[in-house]
Amino acid sequence: MKTHCPIAQLARLVDFLDGLCARATVEELDEQLTSLNVTTRDVSEFLHFSKSRYLRNLVCDGQYYHLLVMCWRSGQRSPIHNHAGSTCGLRVLTGTATETVFEPTPCSLLKAVRSHDMVAPEVVVTQDADIHQISNLQAEGSDLVTLHIYSPPLLRMDTFSLTDKSVGEFRPMVDEHLHGSGI
Repeated sequence: MKTHCPIAQLARLVDFLDGLCARATVEELDEQLTSLNVTTRDVSEFLHFSKSRYLRNLVCDGQYYHLLVMCWRSGQRSPIHNHAGSTCGLRVLTGTATETVFEPTPCSLLKAVRSHDMVAPEVVVTQDADIHQISNLQAEGSDLVTLHIYSPPLLRMDTFSLTDKSVGEFRPMVDEHLHGSGI
């Protein structure tokens, strides 16, 4: 079934996503996100921000994907998380995203192994047990907007703490305003 995409610049991407018969690969999402010609102006109807948390604004979805625009104010960050059975592709549309990658230590706590800043139009794709955190660590007033694909839809993810060994769970919820959800 063909999904109506409200953003013309994303129509080719949505056609690809609608054609999936299984989870997209890391290589497929990287190629699709890298080849896009999309700006924040193109996704303006999905630019919803919150003072208290980053927002996950659903653009469209299908059986094998969710396509979201995420909006981050200065200082906002995701939990430390994995993608629990999903492939996740992220493209920076505006601002600077900081990705911090973690791995377990011998005592089962996490340690950061690298951190790097990404600016438009950089792309990162991860999947399954890859553990990371996305943050907007820029000065006050510096918004971050990212485009995300989750294939299949990310209905739950494991979350982690730096201070204990427990593994939590996050299930994205629908927010009260049109198209948004957040933590």
